[in-house]
Amino acid sequence: MNITDEEALEYHIGGKLSTNITKKCENQRDLSLAYTPGVAVPCLHINKDKKLAYKYTTKANTVAVISNGTAVLGLGDLGAIASKPVMEGKVVLFKKFAKLDGVDIEVDETDPQKIIDVCRAIAPTFGGINLEDIKAPECFFIEQELQKIVDIPIMHDDQHGTAIITSAGLINACELVNKPIDKIKVVISGSGAAAMSCANMYQRLGVKNIIMTDSKGVLNHKRDDLNKYKKKFAIDTTCETLSDAMKGADMFLGLSAAKIVSKDMVKSMANKPIIFALSNPTPEILPKDIKAVRDDAIIATGRSDYVNQVNNVLGFPFIFRGALDVQATKITENMKLEACYALASIAKDPVPQYVKDIYNNQDMHFGKDYIIPTPFNKENLIQVSSAVALAAFEDGVSGLDSFDITKYKEQLRNLL
Repeated sequence: MNITDEEALEYHIGGKLSTNITKKCENQRDLSLAYTPGVAVPCLHINKDKKLAYKYTTKANTVAVISNGTAVLGLGDLGAIASKPVMEGKVVLFKKFAKLDGVDIEVDETDPQKIIDVCRAIAPTFGGINLEDIKAPECFFIEQELQKIVDIPIMHDDQHGTAIITSAGLINACELVNKPIDKIKVVISGSGAAAMSCANMYQRLGVKNIIMTDSKGVLNHKRDDLNKYKKKFAIDTTCETLSDAMKGADMFLGLSAAKIVSKDMVKSMANKPIIFALSNPTPEILPKDIKAVRDDAIIATGRSDYVNQVNNVLGFPFIFRGALDVQATKITENMKLEACYALASIAKDPVPQYVKDIYNNQDMHFGKDYIIPTPFNKENLIQVSSAVALAAFEDGVSGLDSFDITKYKEQLRNLL
């Protein structure tokens, strides 16, 4: 699927968002209820019990999408205002896939502490904050420190969304190639926010052997140029280069740069390799080049024109839906893991006919060309959101006194 620059610009004229009201405002009585004097009543109730904001305002259904534009897509530091089309796009996806409202907020600031201060000050307005396109390592600090001082969930999607979705794909790929996940060797090209979050989640899944590389080579103990985040993944190894690391690897995860993996590197991998080449728009190695030397590989990319697209829209709308619906104060590691397991499970279920029709593919089924569900599968909302909500309740970060997952799934189906 190809689109031209002209088509993209035409699509974006006037922006992608608008504001609608949800209550009638047609006469003097309606006006009195919508504003003064009627508005004073919920104000006074919320003043006595702040949790009532979830009942009497849009807080329960609204996410802030916040960026300073320092790491926009694969384009780099474009600045706050140039990131706005992306942030508007995130809001569109929240609404389309999870029926959540969003507000995009572009912060013209690079000082991490000042960004934290801005987010803390506006946090009462929202049910959650989606941090987006903020460069590493600042994004780690902002997310961690902000979550300590606000009582709503904070998630930097570039990190955790990619980790959750690739983890679901890894679970299913390992099942298909019959390799225990705790026995595989994983090589990660890239050491930014997404790469580190993926490595952390893979470890929680049981992966023990992870080699991470950056533009200077393997993160090993001989390196004296590693920041505190990279040092966590430095290992004692004789491997120096990505090519060294790829030998005998069972899984390659690319979150780095275009065309840095050669056919010879792919040849050197173990049997039935799992290759997630996610650099966009050009992967670390194109699927056709992988297939030229290996017919046993399971391949995923970040592109919609190949099978197994790793798209963060499979995660963030449904994670925030579940978190907000139980008034979660944070997104825990268990919530992320349960989202991952839910996505992996959905891929194994029969693909609904409407999904096959959307993708014009009547042969879609669980296998090497279908290891993760597509964004348009409505079960994502039902299964992922409910798994996240239940995990939040069980982890004690929910504002609810009780939670009935069966009733909640019915509510989600009604949303559709």
